[in-house]
Amino acid sequence: MRSNVENLGALKRRLDITASQEKIQIEVEKRLKRLAKTAKIHGFRPGKVPLKIIAQQYGLQLQQDVLNDMLQKEFDDAVKELNLRIAGYPHFEAKQASEEETQYTFSVIFEVYPDIVLGDLSQKSIEQPLVQVNADDIDKTLEIVRKQRVEYRSEARPAMKLDRVNINYHGVIDGNDIADGKAENVNLILGEGKFLKDFEESLIGMDVGQNKSFEITFPENYHGKEIAGKTVTFEVKINAVEAPVLPEIDAEFAKLLGIEGGSIEKMREEIQSNLEREVSKRVKIRLKEQIMQSLLDTTQIEAPKFLVDQELDRLMQNTRDDLEARGMKTKEMPISRDLFQDKAEYRVKLGLILAELVKIHELKAQSEQIRRVVEDAAQGYENPDEVIKWHYAASERLKEAESIVLEDNVVNWALQKVKVVDKAITFDELMGIS
Repeated sequence: MRSNVENLGALKRRLDITASQEKIQIEVEKRLKRLAKTAKIHGFRPGKVPLKIIAQQYGLQLQQDVLNDMLQKEFDDAVKELNLRIAGYPHFEAKQASEEETQYTFSVIFEVYPDIVLGDLSQKSIEQPLVQVNADDIDKTLEIVRKQRVEYRSEARPAMKLDRVNINYHGVIDGNDIADGKAENVNLILGEGKFLKDFEESLIGMDVGQNKSFEITFPENYHGKEIAGKTVTFEVKINAVEAPVLPEIDAEFAKLLGIEGGSIEKMREEIQSNLEREVSKRVKIRLKEQIMQSLLDTTQIEAPKFLVDQELDRLMQNTRDDLEARGMKTKEMPISRDLFQDKAEYRVKLGLILAELVKIHELKAQSEQIRRVVEDAAQGYENPDEVIKWHYAASERLKEAESIVLEDNVVNWALQKVKVVDKAITFDELMGIS
């Protein structure tokens, strides 16, 4: 038996269910008799253990198991009868009963999935970036590639900005050493920002072999709490000064970039092609972000707490894994769940909306679409065919590709509904380069 569902909030529900004590006892006795046939208890042959001893040994556990089974069945039947979509696991709470009652009564607290009424996208407007890769963009990219292949040459002159210097340093506060404040033969590129700006600028103009003493006041928000906001006196010696030497843009440089024959024209064409692929990728990301936000703006739903908590756990674990991969000890580093709350709710809500769109508008990922995504991803590896085989060796490995396709299908569908406004921007603006 069960009573009507009671609303405890937007998605939280309560349902009272009962289980007959008589039926529970009958089922317990059945299970005890079955167990008596195989139970092994010291001093008795298998199948010859008295039922009373079996009951003493296993009765309480069997009674709890039977009660749990009956309650779960009652709950499952109620869910089917009332056509409820349960999010997460139900929580059973026993109600106080008098000695005369013949039934156990429980309240079941649970969450349901929200009813999703998809909003109208026809009034939403999104911007589609229009970007033309030009000669300046190619030149800037070439300059970046040159800097990536920079070499350094010893100089017998004072240190200048962008030089690489080798230094010894020693930092003290009121004559006392600071933690990690002493080192020798440290390479530092002046102006790169590896050290505090004031520290690096203090080295400009120093000659090889020169010693210098200067004070640096650390920012109040400096990560090292013991020196944050304090003034440190540094003793620094310059061991070497090296000037940056960039490669010339010539045939040899083109060959370094994999251009057969060293054609500079072909090199520029290859760079332009790469930049245009990156533009296409970034434009797609921008459109997707705007579409997803439009879906959230037009479809107001509540996110089940159970699903949000699951997503929070996943995001936090990913963060820990990432930090540990960088050599950090996350056990000593408290990570607040609040930092991930908004992101978790965003993802859960968006996931529910996307699932509803896929179902209603039949946007399911097709096998050929999934195949194309896997093949495209595999091209970045040395043996693409092996990577493709690896993905198809187990169905769960295709989940990520399937998710990409589903999102692409939703974006393509939504682009037919929203107003798309073209907006010409530069390559740097698209890339977020200031």
